[in-house]
Amino acid sequence: MRIAMIGTGYVGLVSGACFSEFGYDVTCIDQDRNKVAALKSGKIPIYEPGLAELVANNTRAGRLHFATELGDAVGAADAVFIAVGTPSRRGDGDADLSYVFAAAAELAPALRGYTVVVTKSTVPVGTGRKVWEIVAEHAPDAKFDVASNPEFLREGSAINDFMRPDRVVVGAESDRAREVMRELYRPLFLNETPVLVTGLETAELTKYASNAFLAAKITFINEMADLCEAVGADVQDVARGMGLDGRIGKKFLHAGPGYGGSCFPKDTLALVHQGRKAGSPVRIVEAVVAANDDRKKRMAEKAIAALGGSVKNKTVAVLGVTFKPNTDDMRDAPSLVIVPALIAAGANVRAYDPEGMDEARPLLPGVTWCGDAYATMAGADGVLILTEWNEFRSLDLERVRGLLRAPVMIDFRNIYKPNEMREFTYVSVGRGRKG
Repeated sequence: MRIAMIGTGYVGLVSGACFSEFGYDVTCIDQDRNKVAALKSGKIPIYEPGLAELVANNTRAGRLHFATELGDAVGAADAVFIAVGTPSRRGDGDADLSYVFAAAAELAPALRGYTVVVTKSTVPVGTGRKVWEIVAEHAPDAKFDVASNPEFLREGSAINDFMRPDRVVVGAESDRAREVMRELYRPLFLNETPVLVTGLETAELTKYASNAFLAAKITFINEMADLCEAVGADVQDVARGMGLDGRIGKKFLHAGPGYGGSCFPKDTLALVHQGRKAGSPVRIVEAVVAANDDRKKRMAEKAIAALGGSVKNKTVAVLGVTFKPNTDDMRDAPSLVIVPALIAAGANVRAYDPEGMDEARPLLPGVTWCGDAYATMAGADGVLILTEWNEFRSLDLERVRGLLRAPVMIDFRNIYKPNEMREFTYVSVGRGRKG
């Protein structure tokens, strides 16, 4: 089978590379000529473990190609995936679908023979119907169907998530389209991967519902963490007790400074807008959005309090600025709220992140960037852990204490045990009087 993937962002590049690993002929298309040239030369624009090797191997094997023009690739394709960005629209928070609709209009005249046009981007309910209308308008004689195939990729483990997914969701409403989509995912049948085939609207909403529920789990345990601090309980034990219940599960029950990234913030906002527009508000999700925004601000206040109530003219070492480890993604990272608040309060911030500093530099002006974790701490008045990169889990604590002007560690990811931090003024999240 031949696949055209429109868009070489996170979703498009990972999906295209993984489909080529299945043995399909895949062309990833992007209008950015510099980006395409870089991809052809083996330079990957994002950090994702294993992606560079996957792209290199399949490019060398002749299964993965990159192009700036979509004509030939779309014309030869059995399935054309739209995997362009759907950022939050300014003003109302709804998804900006301009890139999706532009891609639909551009691909339509290039269709040759029967083709399934697949929305891989996260799109609101009703988008698939609109894509169908656009393609039909620009290519009235084209033989095609529209399908929805939302992605469920976690940054940092996206390749494994594609190759060994919990499920594949397909919204398709003709036998022919369903058969094409089943054929595309046939390699996963060996893993007995569940493939849920639904209507377009159901598939579109499933993606938003899934992300909103996970965001709600994170927000719930964060609020439990605050309660734990107030009453002297340990949120990690609470989370463990909850997670052992098979109806709840242990994933996404890790207290911290709030969720961020490319999906949860924009998808929860978009779902809120969809609910209001449909006259069926999702009040739980509205509360999740508000609580998460507030949390990031309060975590900045918590850090300042831990540093004595004032950070004016103090030096703060920050470890990790990306929204999670194993990615260079800075989108809606808690650091984008917490670090500027420290600087505004008069702090001198030194920071280090294993992969995210190039992305972070233009977003966090006023920060001094260091070459490793220990360099940030030399003479600092305290250290703040914002991202749980593995290298921060095994710091030489004796060396850390010797480098710091004051032995203050603020651990917003709970990666250390309070009973091992007696030589520090140690502040963590939701661990009551122990930390």
